Amino acid sequence: MFKKKSLFLILLVGAFQLNVAQTGIAKYAGEFMAIGVGARALGMGGAQVAVVNDVTSGYWNPAGLAKMNYPQVALMHDEQFGGLVNYNYGSVAIPYGKDMSFGISAIRLSVDGIPDTRNALVDENGSVIFDINNPNARIDPDKITEFSNTDWAFYGTFSKKQSKNFYWGANIKVISRTIAEYSALGIGFDVGALYEPIDNLQLGVNLMDITTTLVAWDGGSNELISPTAKFGVAYGFEFLGGRFLPALDLDMRFENRQFASTFNVGPVSLDVRAGLEYSFRNLFMVRAGYTDVKQFTAGAGVKLPKLNIDYSYAQFSGSEEETLGVTHRISIMLTLEEPKFMRDGL
Repeated sequence: MFKKKSLFLILLVGAFQLNVAQTGIAKYAGEFMAIGVGARALGMGGAQVAVVNDVTSGYWNPAGLAKMNYPQVALMHDEQFGGLVNYNYGSVAIPYGKDMSFGISAIRLSVDGIPDTRNALVDENGSVIFDINNPNARIDPDKITEFSNTDWAFYGTFSKKQSKNFYWGANIKVISRTIAEYSALGIGFDVGALYEPIDNLQLGVNLMDITTTLVAWDGGSNELISPTAKFGVAYGFEFLGGRFLPALDLDMRFENRQFASTFNVGPVSLDVRAGLEYSFRNLFMVRAGYTDVKQFTAGAGVKLPKLNIDYSYAQFSGSEEETLGVTHRISIMLTLEEPKFMRDGL
């Protein structure tokens, strides 16, 4: 575990130095906000832009929040890379009037207990030195301290049903990042839309960081998170005594990711997510998917009175499996499904 956390220290500090060296588009600067939320979503490979219609819409597509008819609360816990990375999410949303909804969400991703050896290199006299090439240099275990790398994102969401088959919404989000003694603050905006041209066919778009999000570090350096355009399509149909919901998302980024993406055209990269959900009488669900980072996913859910419980499992394909491990995600969603909380006009 010490070796793993030391490796994370090297990667995190290196990424920090590269990203904040000057103001500019910082590749992967907003990656912690691209992981996704909810076990249902992960079970479907993250293909949610056209599917989502509950409290998690604040993340996936703010337009979907207007489809809620009762207040909802959601919580999620996720551990990745053998428990090295903790990822948590919480949200609450309420319908307002006949056609609007409001919500707030929070995401926290952290790597805790990272060994800090920057002041632990000593010479033969036990004095701190910074010359690693000194033949007498050694690490003093008593001088090793720990720090955390923590990222927060807070979303405020508004959504409106504009017509029978068209919804739109927007997010304002505040970003807080810390690594050791360094910290940063940023603000960004997302806009989304959902359209249902015919029964059971859903089209969605979410334009994230639409104005380009500035993250300012307390040392005076800045990084820019470039916009991401997410497009989704889903079509539901009845079969085998239940309902099937296949979904496909396309993420378009402008960070020149090249080989790190599914497809790329110059600086524009395209990543595909695919998912399938089978729901039996809206009581029990099974899911499968494939993510933009080449993970096969699976999951299941159960709908109880006022409570949804979902679980998902994700595994990297290929040789990365042994190194990166698997991801287990659990989420719950409480719906206050009572007449006194029902949306007006229903």
